[in-house]
Amino acid sequence: MIVAATLLALASPAAYAASEAQQEANRKVVLDFYEKGLNQKDADAAIALMGNRYVQHNPGAATAGRFSQIHRLPARKISETRISEIKRSFVDGDYVILHVHAVREPGARGNAIVDIFKLENGKIVEHWDVVQAIPETPANSNTMF
Repeated sequence: MIVAATLLALASPAAYAASEAQQEANRKVVLDFYEKGLNQKDADAAIALMGNRYVQHNPGAATAGRFSQIHRLPARKISETRISEIKRSFVDGDYVILHVHAVREPGARGNAIVDIFKLENGKIVEHWDVVQAIPETPANSNTMF
């Protein structure tokens, strides 16, 4: 992707700038989805950021259209503690990847998650994730974040 981006920048600086702007717009959609849907539990706001088609690739979650992701949201009151803290984000065209520390209960260690979203026309249309529990006693001191 770096070579392609470099060639695009050399061949057409305006197209490269438009591509960069679209990637940042995609990142914003996913960050807003996380904040509104997972931290604020605002299902309507999260659904508004999803496309009419939605494919869930997590084998533990049914693909039931764009509502399947929202149905997986924790069903409890919003606490003062952030549920999902995004540690870093990456964008590659229509894909946005997040490295997340997710804590379902205050004081718990939580999970390290890598979420991958595909966007079309500025809306989330596909989702993959990899979830790893944060161990009580890790084998090293490198941290997961």
